[in-house]
Parts: sequence; structure tokens; C-alpha cells
Amino acid sequence: MQILRTKPIEQSLADSHEPGRRLKRSLSTWDLMIMGIAVAVGAGIFSVGAKAAASFAGPAVTVSFGIAAVACALAIMCYAEFATAIPVAGSAYVFTYATMGELLAWIIGWNLILELFTAGAVVAKYWGLYLSKVFALAGLDVPASIQLGPVELVWGPFLIVAIFTVLLVLGTKLSARVANVFTIIKIAVVLFVIVVGFLYVKAQNYAPFVPDAVPSHASGGTAVLKQSLFAFSTGAAPAQYGLFGVFAGAALVFFAFIGFDVVATSAEEVKDPQKTLPRGIFAGLGAVTLLYILVSLALTGMVPYTTLAAADQPTLTTAFEAVGNTGAAKVIAFGSLVGLTTVIMVLLMGLARVVLAMSRDGLLPRALSVTSDKRSTPARLQILCGVLVALVAGLTQVDLLEEMINIGTLSAFVVVSLGIIVLRRRRPDLKPSFRVPFGKVLPIVSAILCLYLMTNLAVETWIYFVGWLAVGLVIYFSYGQRHSRLNKRFSEAREAVSSSAVPASAEGVASRDS
Repeated sequence: MQILRTKPIEQSLADSHEPGRRLKRSLSTWDLMIMGIAVAVGAGIFSVGAKAAASFAGPAVTVSFGIAAVACALAIMCYAEFATAIPVAGSAYVFTYATMGELLAWIIGWNLILELFTAGAVVAKYWGLYLSKVFALAGLDVPASIQLGPVELVWGPFLIVAIFTVLLVLGTKLSARVANVFTIIKIAVVLFVIVVGFLYVKAQNYAPFVPDAVPSHASGGTAVLKQSLFAFSTGAAPAQYGLFGVFAGAALVFFAFIGFDVVATSAEEVKDPQKTLPRGIFAGLGAVTLLYILVSLALTGMVPYTTLAAADQPTLTTAFEAVGNTGAAKVIAFGSLVGLTTVIMVLLMGLARVVLAMSRDGLLPRALSVTSDKRSTPARLQILCGVLVALVAGLTQVDLLEEMINIGTLSAFVVVSLGIIVLRRRRPDLKPSFRVPFGKVLPIVSAILCLYLMTNLAVETWIYFVGWLAVGLVIYFSYGQRHSRLNKRFSEAREAVSSSAVPASAEGVASRDS
């Protein structure tokens, strides 16, 4: 079947050198490490952790971060092996195309677009809100939105997306340098949070470490939709906290680790990818995990989790305001703004690279994969991505779809983890510089853990996800399959064989007749 055909690795490597559609290798190990920290130390550390502690895990949110980090580390090992074997743009989409066929590759690519587009819009939305908070703390009355006829426009997301879209068009290396500066600033803010936060820690706030499960505050159909798929499928009553709450918290804070699959999309722009990719990715993951765990310990030790739960939108600022340190709250508001800034940049870059890979293969319009002759960046595609992200962030309530980011990422992690096993069986001749240890064990554990975390997302999220997949399948069968370059190559090869067979057959008939 055409939809099960895999794209040869050699063809993916050759396509990455296609004139007018190739990227420039300019990123170092340091750039990749900073890129991972830049995209991970942002919304996850400043807001999602507090939300997970308040609504799901209590003080055990530290364990939730640990579970999410382990799941991410296992999956990222698989990404690193793939990326050193196939160092081209596209990440999980390209890896799946080489191992499991075109249809599943399309689904994963479509899910990556969901992850990166939604994450970019959500984070840009948060950036606009934090900008308003910074203005308010500075005593400035600057409205967060402006009224354009019947439409209310939040202008902050437009500003930040426009700035980084321009930087990305000018060059990936330039963008990385700007990100380095912002990332160093926000790491300093995070260290400030940890040091000052531990001054207010009280041991009694950690008890109970895992709060007893309690009935959910929601009722009726809303309670069912907000319940995790695992709890719903096992017949459990809608509830918060308890052991299930720890895993639900892990599924939520997984949002904090989405940056590392985005880093893998930059494989085609990395110098010496066989060595640089694994080092950069794992160094960034280690640094981020340590920061997350320390921040979550400080957060839940400063105030009871019930104080966080009482807030409408719990953040790190909530905890510092509760202990009366408004000065620290101002620093955190500024740090949140800086932190989210670089997240937006990396997400916009990752989104453009995934779409570029899919369009280069013909599954999306080929015109999207054209790169600039001067700077070797996908300028028109980057601008298109920026415009769409800014419009959604500035004009919609996209923050309601936060969990869609996680389910898109986790689905890609499951497939990539299983794909490593397929790759080793089909191409034993490949010798990537990094291999996941312990044979098949860790890839299988990674797939199971990521799949389990997916089931801990809300029923509502799964309904949206199924709808997204349905739209994607319609697009694939109506456009992608017919325009696929892989299928065209097979068709041309089949026609060439047929045309060469007809004359030979005719010649044989003629000789017999004579």
C-alpha cells in the first residue's frame, strides 16, 4: 500500500541538500543546550508547576516533575539516536517516515504542528498578559488589549511574535545569540526564586505530601470532560489529588519539557550533528530538570497547596504575594516575561522546520519549503507561521487548549520510541554515534510511560485531539497522498518498468511472426 511506504534515509539526506530548499549548519553544542533551556524554562516553571500543585498533586508536584522528566529523558534518548542517524529537519516526522510509512508520518507531522502552533500561540498569549502585569507593577496604566470594531485584540502577542519572526528570517544563528542573552537573564531570575523561596519554606507545608483524593469541584458533564481518560475508562468518580493526581500533574507539567523535541527539529542546522546533538540535548535536559525540581520544592514549601488552589490563576507570584514579599513578585513577573520570550522564538522556529520538512516531501504545498538564497532560512514560511500564531494568540482564547500541546508531543514520543526498534531491525547497517542503551527495553518503557501519561489527560482533550486527527486525515487523503514526492517516484519507476517491458514484448512477437 502507498500509505505504508517508507522514505529511504538516503533520500531524506539528499533532499536536505536540494538547491533552494536547504538550511545552513551553524549551531553548536552550547547553542543547542541554551535552546533547550530557552524553550523549557518559561511557562512550565513560572505557571504550569503552580497550577499542577494547586489542582492535582499538591506538594507531590515535585514527583510529577520527576516522572515527566524521566519520560522525557527516555524519549529524548530515542530522538538522539534517530537524529544522529538522520540529521535533517523535521524531527519525529522524518524519523517516522523512515520507519513506519507515510500515513503515520503525516499523522505525527500533523500532531507536531498541533503541538508547536498551539504552544506558540498559548505562550504568546501568556507573554501579553505578563507584559500587562509588569506595566501594572511599574505603576503604568497600559491596556492589554485594544478594541477594533467588534473584535478585541490583545496586542502583546503580535509584538513579540513579530520581533522573533523577523529575527528568525534574518538567520538562525542570530536568533540563537539573542536567545542566549535572554536565557541567561531568566536563569538568574530562576536562581533568585529558588534562593529567596527557600528562606520562606516551612516543613509543615509539605504535609500531606500526597493529598488525599477528594471529589472534583466540577459537576455533571463538565466533571466528566475534565476527568482524565484513564479515570473515566476505569469507572472512577471525578476526583482531584491522590495518586492519580500525581500522574495527572505529570501529564500537565510535561508541557515544561516540550522544548527538547523542538531542539531535535534543528538537526539540519547543527554543526557536526553526530556529536553536537546528543551533548546539547542532554545537557539542556539535565539543567532544566534540576531547576524545575528545586523551584517546585520552594513553591510548595513556601505556602500550603490549598493557598495556591484558592487562586484563580496560580503562579509563582501567588506564593510570594502570599508570604508578603511583593518585591520578589515584581522580579518574578519580569522573569516570567523574559522567560516566555525565548520560548516563543524556539517554538516558531520548530514549527517552520516541521512544515518545511513536510512540504519538501510534497505532503504540504512545495512552495512552503523554499529557503532564502542569502540567509538559507525559510523566510516566507517563517512569516506565514508568525502571522498565524499572532492572529490566534491575539484574537482567541487559545489558552483553553493547553493540554492539546501535551497530547501532540506525547503521541510523537510514543511513535519515535517504537520507531527506534523498527529502525534497528530494518537498517542494522546504520551506526549512529549515540544509541539508546539496554537494547529494546528503554524504548519500550518510554513508549508505555508516554502512552500512560497521555491517558492522564482530560477526556475533553482527547475529544479535541480526535477531531484534529480527523481534519488531518481529510487533508492527507485529499491533498498529501496525491502530491507526495515519494509516491510520485514509485509511480515513475513503475511506469519506466512498464514502458521498457512493452517494446521487448512486441519485439518478441515480431520475431516469432517472421
